Order: sequence, then structure tokens, then C-alpha cells
Amino acid sequence: MRWKRVLLSGLGIGLLYTLFVHAKTTPDFPVQDKPIRTIVIDAGHGGSDAGAKGRYSYEKDIALDVALKLGKVLEESMPDVKVVYTRKTDRFDEVKRKAAIANEAQGDLFISIHCNAAAPLSRVVGHKTVTYRDKRKKKRTKKVPIYEKIANPAKGTETYVWATSKNNAKAEALRNNSVIVFDANSEETQQLMNADDPETLIMLNTLKNVYFDQSLRLSGLVEDEFTKVGRISRGARQRNEKGILVLHATAMPSVLVELGFISNPEEEDYLNSKDGQEEMASCIYRAVKRYKEQLEKVYNAAEAVRKSQGPAAAPQAPAPQPAQNIPAAVSLRTEQPAAPPAANTHYKIQLMTSEKVYARGSTMFKKLNGTIEREDAKQGRKTVHKYILGNFRTEAEAHSALNKARQQGFKDAFVVTYRDGERVD
Repeated sequence: MRWKRVLLSGLGIGLLYTLFVHAKTTPDFPVQDKPIRTIVIDAGHGGSDAGAKGRYSYEKDIALDVALKLGKVLEESMPDVKVVYTRKTDRFDEVKRKAAIANEAQGDLFISIHCNAAAPLSRVVGHKTVTYRDKRKKKRTKKVPIYEKIANPAKGTETYVWATSKNNAKAEALRNNSVIVFDANSEETQQLMNADDPETLIMLNTLKNVYFDQSLRLSGLVEDEFTKVGRISRGARQRNEKGILVLHATAMPSVLVELGFISNPEEEDYLNSKDGQEEMASCIYRAVKRYKEQLEKVYNAAEAVRKSQGPAAAPQAPAPQPAQNIPAAVSLRTEQPAAPPAANTHYKIQLMTSEKVYARGSTMFKKLNGTIEREDAKQGRKTVHKYILGNFRTEAEAHSALNKARQQGFKDAFVVTYRDGERVD
């Protein structure tokens, strides 16, 4: 299936980047021996911020109860994973502080727990007669409806990833927390994260897109598990252009789970029940377990390749001179001579990802030299579109076109590789 190819290639890229930096800092042993070591659980709201309100309960309390239950089952079932909580009591923290807690914990996955709410509806329950005066001051009467507020029947679960309109904010989070992302020491990482270096931009954009694909995959798994136990799934989706700060400010794959509608009396009872909370926590746990197993499968394959090559496999050659003040120890291009491209390999430029559909002849593409293609990917019930430029024989040609694309305003563009007609990164 197409999404499996996208997932595996995306996970592979991210893990290979991690392995690359690990290999430079510790040639014989990788620093990160598993793709998920730390999971951060965020109970939404807290303290003076009660969140949504039901007839008798508050979002902050339900979110905390489910977050603690989820953390407990993760700790019991995944002893090799560290679980970090943004709060374990009824405490208020700014959203930026919650993101900082996740980044300081060097999380590999961020899960924020919330409840949804919908505004009450009105219905006509009768009429009453009122007296009024017209323009001539003459008394008149008329019947007007009597309205009654009723609970909104909206129900079901939703799982959010950050909005693509916040891609730049996610890239900035990766840049600001690059020590966490790459497990390299501070001095090397700051040199690697050179804002003027095109390699840095390529790496950040690649990681950002990998994390988006991973977040999207996990959100789908969460909704799938909810569906299995009979919950109504409203899908995996993005928030509108305002985004969700706690998602795009965390330097890791991140999702926000809306457990249900506290404004619906039936769902409020379920959200507050012990059985309901344990069921919701179990659904999220099973989704995380499936996600972790998929990552470990890809990681183990990449690690096997790294070990099979080993230090002895690298050809002996004099150390190249650093370029653009980037140390050879962390340079992506100068560390080893580039291998000639295989005959069945070619390169393209991914310009952007959007929910909107643009024609090939759209004015936004007119100044780009080359054919525009569109690749579609499912996001719950929605479809996101990836816009691809050109077909280049060499990586050098692709990077030249990449620079031109960025000059035309496609700041998030990056190079992708195709082998035998299949996208591999």
C-alpha cells in the first residue's frame, strides 16, 4: 500500500539522519539504542484553566485522570521507555512551558490529552404574545417563539497533528532543540545548525516532514483503536491555520487526542467513568505500541546495515577540508566523496504540502522551470497534497533547482530521491 511505502521511507530517513550523527560522535556504538526512549504525556489545561465544562465535570480533571492511567499502563507494559508527565496534579502551566518540559525531557513522542465541547443548541418550545407600538405609536400584538437551550448531540473522538501552515514553527522548534534531536554535543550541533547553510535547511525540512508523517500515522492508529471498541471516530485531522502551539513547539512527533465531547451528557458520563477512562487509556496505549513496533522494525533494519558496514568498511582517505566553516566531523557533504548516482535513481523537489488543490498551471508555479506533479496522502477523512517539481538526473541538478524554488517563495521545499520509480526519501 502507498501509505506504507511513505511511512517506511519517512521513518528510514529520520533514523538514518540520527544514525549519521551518532556514527560521527561514537563510531562503534550508537548513542540511541532504540527509536523511542521517552514518551511525554500532557494532561491538557489544569489549575485555574479548567478547559471545557460539562454538566458536572471539567476537562482538566478528565484529561489528568486519563493521562495518569495511560502513563501507568505504558510504564507497566514498556519498562524500557521513560514516561514524563507535564503535570501529575491539578496545576496550571502555560502552553509554552508544557512544550519546554517535553523538549527538556528529550522526548521521542508527545501525546496531549483533551476533551472536546460543542455549543448548546436552541429549540422552540412554545410561543408567547407580546405587545409593542408601531411607528404611529399604536399598540399591536404579535406571537414570538420561546426558545430552550439543549445539549449539543455532537460526539466522538478526534486526534490532531499540527497544521501544515505551522511548518516553519515546527522547523524552528527543531532548530532550537537540535541538541535533543541529534544527541550531539552543544558545540557541534550549533555549528551544524548554521542558518545560512543549505544542508542545515535540507536536514531540518526533512526531519520536519518525517515527524509530520510519523505524527499523522500515530493519529490514524489512535483513531483506529477507538473505532475498534465502538467509539465514533471523527478522524485524524489538522487544526485550522491557527494551529495548536503545543504540537508545533515540540521537537518530536506529536499528537493531541480529543477523548470525546464533555458537552454531550451521554459522553460526559462515559468520560468520567472508571471503565471509560481505562478503555480510552488502553486504546491510546495500543496505538502507541503499534507505532513503536513499526519504528523499531525500520530502526533495526537501518542499524543492521550500519553494523554490517562497520569502521573497517569505510575506505581510507585523507580527511577533507571543512566547507563553509562546518567541521568535517558533522558535515553531510564533505565527510565522504559522493557516490555516482545509480542509473535507476533520479531526484525531484517537494515544494510544499497543502490541503488545497492547485492546478499545474497555477500562477504560483509559473516561474518554476519544470513539470509539477501532485502526490496525494490520506489524513483521516481528508487528503493532503504534496506538490513535486521536475525530474533531475543528478543530486547537484536537484539542489540547484531547490535553491531557485526557495527564492520563489517555497521555503519548505526539499529534495526527494526516487529509485526504480519509487520514492525512497
